[in-house]
Parts: sequence; structure tokens; C-alpha cells
Amino acid sequence: MRDEVDGLIEAWRAERPDVDVTPLEVLSRVSRLARHLDRARRTVFTEHSLEPWEFDVLAELRRSGPPYELSPGRLLRATLVTSGTMTNRVDRLAAAGLVRRRPDPADKRGVLVRLTDKGAGRIDAALESLLSYEETLLAPMPAPEREQLASLLRCLLVPLDTEPSGR
Repeated sequence: MRDEVDGLIEAWRAERPDVDVTPLEVLSRVSRLARHLDRARRTVFTEHSLEPWEFDVLAELRRSGPPYELSPGRLLRATLVTSGTMTNRVDRLAAAGLVRRRPDPADKRGVLVRLTDKGAGRIDAALESLLSYEETLLAPMPAPEREQLASLLRCLLVPLDTEPSGR
């Protein structure tokens, strides 16, 4: 079985035999897969009137468990954005009725962001659609191979997720 990356590798090896292009064998495939997944996720999210960033914030709140409430600081660390970006995102989600702010009883200067019933319904429906679609993508791969792939990708991702700046 051949894919687009095989052709890229062959071309680089022909043009630059002096350079070791073996990292491209893995990382070009990861990059191409990420682009395919991004397009597919955008399609699924659009069906639920969500932008990818909205899904990320709502999903973080939903995963947090009852009362589905987090500080903006926790949300920005989980979604890897700046505080200004998170403020704007929370404003937009609140205006759409998907979240609401309330004063943080433990910090008089702080607020908490809580998922509304409308937001919970939206994220739950989007998640179900996303999982259904992603299952179809993985269907040709047997469960043991999925587990092996997940483990191998984790080996690449853990060091990147623990780096302070990511380079």
C-alpha cells in the first residue's frame, strides 16, 4: 500500500540523497492526517453550529463534571490560548447562551464559567457526531493496532505537552 507521503519521500531522496528524510515518513503522515481530521471536524462542528474553538471550550467544561464550571485560567491552560483570547471566547459563548459567568465565591475578584443546558446539549450532540465519524475513519484498523498507534503517538506527544514553550 502506498500513500502520498511515499512519493514525497522518494522525490526528496532523489533530489537530496545527502539528507536523512526518515523523520518525514512519520511526521508528514501525522501532518497530513491532522489536516484531514481538521477538515472533517470542522464539517461535523458546522452541523452543530460550532466553531472548533467553541467545541474545545465547551468540551473542557463538559469533561470537568458537575457543575460543569471552571475558571477562565483553567480553560486557557487546557485550550492553550492567551487570557485575552479566552476572555473573548467566553464573551462570545455567553452571548450565544452556551455558557454563563458567575462570581467565584473563593475569589472575590474572579469569575467561574459554567456550561448552560443549551451548551451541554450542543456539546453532547457534537461529540456524538464526531465520535461516529471518527469511528468510521478507524474502522479498517483492528483494535490492537489502534491501541498500538495510540501508544506510539503518546510517546511523541508527551514531551511536547510538557515543554514550557513547545519551541
